[in-house]
Amino acid sequence: MRTRKDLLLAASRLMKQGRTPTMDEVAAEALVSRATAYRHFPKIEALLVEAPLDAAVADPRTLFADDPSDDVEERVDRAEASLHEMIYQNEAQLRILLANSIRRDLTDDSIPARQNRRLPLIEAALAPARARLPEADYERLCAALALVFGVESMIVFRDVLGVDSDTARTVKSWAVRALVRAALQDSTSIAAE
Repeated sequence: MRTRKDLLLAASRLMKQGRTPTMDEVAAEALVSRATAYRHFPKIEALLVEAPLDAAVADPRTLFADDPSDDVEERVDRAEASLHEMIYQNEAQLRILLANSIRRDLTDDSIPARQNRRLPLIEAALAPARARLPEADYERLCAALALVFGVESMIVFRDVLGVDSDTARTVKSWAVRALVRAALQDSTSIAAE
């Protein structure tokens, strides 16, 4: 995954110079071989679609850098809000990325697997409560939150429910807070028994 991330960062740097790089140029910028680059991205188009999206996702360390708060509900809600904003600002590209991901699973395993950008945000947001949750509960909460975070929830809100971004954000805020609250209450109840 580190090599894949290096390729995305290299492509992003080259694209910021105002040009469309070739796979050879991206590989050279990432300090990997052309063959390695093609193993991660069989087509330059897939790389060029994903690179700006990768750069647009908030870095979890930066998002919580100056936040000493242990209000986990608030932290998770803030993480989701940052991803929500990025997703709605990049909807067209994310739909292409999602379509490629679906095609990979159904017909073509040469298309690269999607980068997991939501879990690092979720884990950083949950950090103050990590010690309070048993491992199984923590993993279940991360999985439940991953359903709310991300482009798939945008598809549900936009295409299935026909609601706008603000309404979607309100519902997602309620959902992530409810999930965190329930998980923390469950762990407190178990500890009290």
